[in-house]
Amino acid sequence: MVNTPERPTVQLKLVDTDHLFYSWRWEHELGAIQNIMVPGESVRPALDALAAALPTPLPGETVDQALERSLTGAFMDRKREIELTHALAHALIPHQLAMELNGFLEQGLRPHVRIQPSHATAQVPWEALHVDVGERFVTNADMSVLPPATVRNAPERRVSPWRPDGEVAAVLDPKVPGGGSALGSVLGPEGAALAKALGLNESDFRRADQTRDILQPLLADASRFLYVGHVTTAEHGLDARLHLSCGPTTTGRAAVVAGHRPLTAADIVLGHRPDSPGGWRMPNRVALVACESGGEVRFAEPVGLVAAALHAGAQYVTATRWLLPTDAGIRRFAPEATKETTVIPKVALAVDKAHRSPDPVAALSDWQRAQAARWESEGRVEDSPIIWAAFGTAHG
Repeated sequence: MVNTPERPTVQLKLVDTDHLFYSWRWEHELGAIQNIMVPGESVRPALDALAAALPTPLPGETVDQALERSLTGAFMDRKREIELTHALAHALIPHQLAMELNGFLEQGLRPHVRIQPSHATAQVPWEALHVDVGERFVTNADMSVLPPATVRNAPERRVSPWRPDGEVAAVLDPKVPGGGSALGSVLGPEGAALAKALGLNESDFRRADQTRDILQPLLADASRFLYVGHVTTAEHGLDARLHLSCGPTTTGRAAVVAGHRPLTAADIVLGHRPDSPGGWRMPNRVALVACESGGEVRFAEPVGLVAAALHAGAQYVTATRWLLPTDAGIRRFAPEATKETTVIPKVALAVDKAHRSPDPVAALSDWQRAQAARWESEGRVEDSPIIWAAFGTAHG
């Protein structure tokens, strides 16, 4: 007889071929593995509709074109959004798994669902999937991202200790040398207020001295890292780039871009100093409030900023699945937005609050449940799933 835990946890893994293969097992019954195959043609229409609704540029689109398409699309209209997320739920959630989850709910237990997506499902907002009237997947379950076993079980990986009263290393909208408008402020004038709300000084916002050489030792001694800024992707995951205040003379593995050198996932894993190789040390909790900071699953080798942070000692990493619209972008393209519409500072506060809690996965899921309820009752731009469903927390 297997004892049912207070928080039953399932590991769900997806693999692409021409079809979609699922396997899942409950962590209190690791030997009991379920496997199914779903024909590719049954899931492709819903995934194509999702891609058309997201702000990630489609082939041939500029970022502005993608933002305009998405901020006037399905995720900004409650009826269309519910139709889309219902179609995704119907196509992607296996019936047998749903029955198993319902069995725990009937016992008064909230399951924890850890999902390792495939390439094709990398941007699926699992938390937002509409499973019943007024209910999302996250309504009755805590949701997180399951990192690859090669990352979470790497023999050299040492998880940094969690110290609730430890320091936070915060990088809020750093000035990027020579970045131009494409890498300008993501917070705008609200950044100073965000710094104060986080218990920091207003001068901690838009600093021009937040370089890798200053940040690396701070992270080694911190309990948390909060980054709000720009992330860009390249041709492979290890070249995913976090943009700091590093000038062209900074050493690192990325080429100089428009007057600055980005910090790559490879720099974190392998080190950025050619004369002193060695990877970085990350704190227990890492939050990357930035575009596609968790987008590495879209690559054939899913090793990017999230995997790099986990490898370097993080236990929890919260990141985004797609391009995150800034307040300026929302005000420009979303028809219902006003000059007062503010989103990103509130999101950063919510993610930071979750990372202060004993259980960041449960705390972030609580926030997403509240956002989903507000969206369905009020339909405000600020509560659209295009914002809150972008986030997932990987842990291991």
